[in-house]
Amino acid sequence: MPAYLVADVEVHDPDGYEAYRAGVLAAARPYGGRYLVRGGRTELLEGAPPPARVVIIEFDSMSQLKAFWDSPQYTPLRRIRERCATSRIFAVEGLDTPLA
Repeated sequence: MPAYLVADVEVHDPDGYEAYRAGVLAAARPYGGRYLVRGGRTELLEGAPPPARVVIIEFDSMSQLKAFWDSPQYTPLRRIRERCATSRIFAVEGLDTPLA
């Protein structure tokens, strides 16, 4: 079952954040991570507050997502993100078969 890492990131230090942004794809690839959304334009349709920078990374399973999250490749990058941004990040399981 696919799993998705969903992040709403408010970047406070764009220069410092660049090191995170430059390294995270290479850290996610060994775990099957694929970007679906990476900071594109957002439009708030309901609720508050509006999202800042939205990122969605797809993995083949929740176990692969968690392996990435705890990996030695991602841990130092996570520390960079924590210094340079305020984030709300969660994991969600997808559907085995998409609904039509």
